[in-house]
Amino acid sequence: MLTAFAVLLCLTAVLAWLNERFLKLPTTIGVTLSGTVASVALIGLDKVGLDLGLREFAESVFDRLDFTAFVLNGILSLLLFAGALSLDARQMIKQRHSVLILAIFSTLISTTIIGFAAWGVFRLVGLDVPLIGTLLLGALISPTDPVAVLDLLRRARVPKKIETLIAGESLFNDGVGVVLFAVLAGIAAGGLPGGEEISATSILLLFGREALGGLLFGGLLGLVGYYLTKTIDGHAVEVLITLAMVIGGYVAASALEVSGPLAMVIAGLGMSAGADKAFYGETREYVDAFWETLDQVLNIILFAFIGLDVLLTDTTGWQVLAAVLLIPVVLVSRFVSVGIPFSLVRNRDGYARYTVRLLTWGGLRGGIAIGLALGLPQTDYRADLLTATYVIVLFTLAVQGLTVTPLVEKVKRADAELEAAKADETDEARTT
Repeated sequence: MLTAFAVLLCLTAVLAWLNERFLKLPTTIGVTLSGTVASVALIGLDKVGLDLGLREFAESVFDRLDFTAFVLNGILSLLLFAGALSLDARQMIKQRHSVLILAIFSTLISTTIIGFAAWGVFRLVGLDVPLIGTLLLGALISPTDPVAVLDLLRRARVPKKIETLIAGESLFNDGVGVVLFAVLAGIAAGGLPGGEEISATSILLLFGREALGGLLFGGLLGLVGYYLTKTIDGHAVEVLITLAMVIGGYVAASALEVSGPLAMVIAGLGMSAGADKAFYGETREYVDAFWETLDQVLNIILFAFIGLDVLLTDTTGWQVLAAVLLIPVVLVSRFVSVGIPFSLVRNRDGYARYTVRLLTWGGLRGGIAIGLALGLPQTDYRADLLTATYVIVLFTLAVQGLTVTPLVEKVKRADAELEAAKADETDEARTT
């Protein structure tokens, strides 16, 4: 295990250096694409017998690492806490209704649309994927990835209010998506997690226990962390306390059968809200620097893993065709699933006209989707779902990720021009 992680770490460092030195793309995107190109090159060399055993060695390394455990039971807790800690908790509280409505209803609507549309797409190309399988695809691909989203939002410099909305939705919809995926996976297997029989009551109770339990437990973790750090002044110990709170808290959440992702988000927001009083002087700078650096390093490792992990997926032409056809399906479902619930809060909270477009195009997918996909049970259609997940994730990172900044600038200019035109019309009406 240690050898495998050392190999991944060294490969990641090389890919990150190549990106910074030559490509100069956003780090997560550049590393992912570099890893994908390296994987495809190894596959090509293997086909002609020139890989010198490198592909077989790489596959053995990634098999030992277990991407699903690495993401969902490993670095996810750290990434979610770091993302929440970096946000303005007070601004998030002001926009809590918008964030929660989008996180819950958008995920549910998107899962349903993608599930039924994907069932038709797979049938169209001759792949026999049952409806429960395509709904699983909808559940794992609907949540946006907070790691990729937060990185791009900082680069795109969107208005603070919209940044908080997009980042907040992305942090919370992961917890909703993981719970929804667990329910659907249980239905596919013939029973819910814990061996409960499937019924409307048991599903609602599972959602309530996971989601509400995760929120309450995260609030408790945040209070404990706030009290402990407030009563001392030593940056090394306070960093240690936050680290123990995250790793220990995530393990405890799993033991309590509540949502670990939601708990980490709430704990991070709690620490962010009380940071002025919890950390004194330079201590806050040390704590923020530690979590920002850890976030960026784990970010890079995660997305390098995504790119290199292409080696583990054997695909056919029909699977790739289905995946490509699903890209517009995912985009349309994102637009619809965001637009419907957003109509409930847009006028009340005063969001700009282009917000839905940014929510749609800025809805990137990443490690969580692939982690869930790799955790799918071994079925006849697993490879179909896995290929679709990889292609969609790579599209969102490469195409959407590289074009979201120009889109931000374009829609901001268009909105400003529209407002100016309306102001001119109002002035002319008053004059006449």
